[in-house]
Amino acid sequence: MKRVLLASPRGYCAGVERAVETVKRALALYGAPVYVRKQIVHNSHVVRELEADGAVFVDSVHDVPEGSPVVFSAHGVAPAVRDAADERRLTSIDATCPLVTKVHTQARRYAEQGYRIVLIGHAKHEEVEGTTGEAPDAIVLVQSAEEAEHVELSDNRLAYITQTTLSVDETREIIDVLRRRFPHIEGPAREDICYATSNRQWAVKELLGEVDLLLVVGSRNSSNSLRLVEVAHAAGVAAHLVDDASEIDDGWLADASVVGVTSGASAPERLVSGVCDWFRARGVHDIEEFRSAYEDVVFRLPVELRRAERSAA
Repeated sequence: MKRVLLASPRGYCAGVERAVETVKRALALYGAPVYVRKQIVHNSHVVRELEADGAVFVDSVHDVPEGSPVVFSAHGVAPAVRDAADERRLTSIDATCPLVTKVHTQARRYAEQGYRIVLIGHAKHEEVEGTTGEAPDAIVLVQSAEEAEHVELSDNRLAYITQTTLSVDETREIIDVLRRRFPHIEGPAREDICYATSNRQWAVKELLGEVDLLLVVGSRNSSNSLRLVEVAHAAGVAAHLVDDASEIDDGWLADASVVGVTSGASAPERLVSGVCDWFRARGVHDIEEFRSAYEDVVFRLPVELRRAERSAA
């Protein structure tokens, strides 16, 4: 084991930065506890840190005491969740990533125009549940190219939308099948897969020709982190998902001269630093960025939070 190459870009995206900062600012504004529906982002370390600061994560708004502040996660929620929060007189703060909100808007627009909507995504993922809730009678979920080959749909006013954290290559394959079977199907002007997901997959593809093994830092319920592992496997490169450096297995490195490291969009950079320290402790000091790229996307904090902060000033 001689060298470590760090993929770039990696780690936090603008939507995750916004969501985490929203919880921190809500705690500063309202004091603990601030309730959060589901995990604010899919990373166990981030969740534990926010819990230590006073955030309480719940599965349902019905678990939140009436009148309390509640933050909706970056993955988005269905309208029924917002309605339930209003019924309980909760102070709702919507930390849904703006790129997910865009998909919700597309779903509503297509449904209002009488379209049958194919949602490309993964069942039970919170983002898919929230998007489906925007137009439950109009949406059919397709998870793979094989499902796209067999789904029964009329080629009359048909459209597709996608989850934002999918494999770019797999999604393109599914869309190709849908377009072949349903030539008149409509889709968004720009693909729904978010810039950060696409960029991180692109960075891994660029890196794979230089490494013998890829380590992806991210939690197991992180869709975009899992996709990075799949990108490596598709190219024939061994890859493992680790929550942090403690999960690295020395046996993985037996035949590896160069190891690549990246992280999912919900993994803080300090976890990558911990992986680098793990290698340094084993005598590997040749650690460098590979074709460094810069992302400058920034999202404003939720309007409800900004208004509340102004009122409290």
